[in-house]
Order: sequence, then structure tokens, then C-alpha cells
Amino acid sequence: MPNAWLLASAITGYLLGSLPFGYLVARAHGVDIFKVGSKNPGATNVKRVLGPKAGNTVMALDMVKGAVASGWPLLPFVGAPDPVMLGLVGVIAAVLGHSFSIFTRFKGGKGVATAAGGLLVLIPVAGAIAAATWVVVFYAFRYVSLASILGAVAVIVASWLLPYHIAIRIVATVIGLFVIIRHRENISRLMAGTENKFAKKPPVES
Repeated sequence: MPNAWLLASAITGYLLGSLPFGYLVARAHGVDIFKVGSKNPGATNVKRVLGPKAGNTVMALDMVKGAVASGWPLLPFVGAPDPVMLGLVGVIAAVLGHSFSIFTRFKGGKGVATAAGGLLVLIPVAGAIAAATWVVVFYAFRYVSLASILGAVAVIVASWLLPYHIAIRIVATVIGLFVIIRHRENISRLMAGTENKFAKKPPVES
């Protein structure tokens, strides 16, 4: 595969992932998301601080950027060589961009929604299993972090149980482990019994 394609996929994925939608949506409400709540620009903190409309908007946008980063090489008119491999490069770069955004001094979220969007495009069955795991765990226990961690575990397990190419399995495993590692502080709080459960917050008027 030409290096130019790999470079294009990596750069496009990183720049898409770096788009700081959590920061931008919060700023539109007059809030610096890096200074409130958990100080994380992810959808969960936006939702805690600004309410469900803002939080769900950020989640959707973060999923879209992951989906676009992994999906554009798959489009027939692009004519990309080995489009699945380029999609894998794109989703990895998007998750890294989301977590270490060039637009916010390399600060960012934990990559859950961006990873989910990308993996749902590349491995929809495994992605759906992970999403279902997230929903079940969240509504059973009301911990976003626990749902995200177990969703990451689910995508790893599903990618190895389902008949995917070894490259897809490796990338799904790497992304899943990255998401888990990004939740290491949450894991410590879960083990200590000090993690905050998610409580709904009324929407903030803009």
C-alpha cells in the first residue's frame, strides 16, 4: 500500500478526532468545560454540567468523527487500496486525536464515543455487542465509567470470537485497552466505592 494513503488516513483521522466538540458546545453555553465538573471535555462531563441536550449532542458528534475517520476509505468512489486497513489506521488516529487534541493543547476525552463510531463502521456486529453491553451496564448500575470499561472489554472479546481478520482483532484490542487505561482513575474510584453515579441534570439555558 502506498505510504501516501497511510499518511492521508492517519492525518485525516487525527484531525477529525481532534475536533473538540465537547469544548466547543460548552463554550457556546459560556462554560469552559476544562474548568468544571471532572474537567474532561467528553460527552459525560458535558451532560453532567449542561444537561442531556448538550451532552447527547457531543456524544453524537464524537461518534460521527470516529465513523468518518474510519469510513471514508471504504467509499467506492475514493478508490483506496486496502480500504479496511486504511479505516483501521483512521480510527486509531481519531481516538488519539480525541484524547490528545492539537486544538486544546493535547488535552481531551477518553475516546469512548469516537472509538464506538469508528468500530461500528468497521465491525458493526462487535460494535453493536459493545454498545449493548454499555447500555445494559449503565442502566443497571448508573456508572458511565463501568459501562465504558465493560463495553471496551466486550468489543475485545467479540472481535476475537467473531470471524474477523487478525488486523481488525489487534486494532480492536488496542483501542479497547486504550479506553480501559484512560479510565484508570475511575477504576481506582470504583474499587474504593467513591465513583460518582450518573444523575440527570436539568438542561442549561443558552
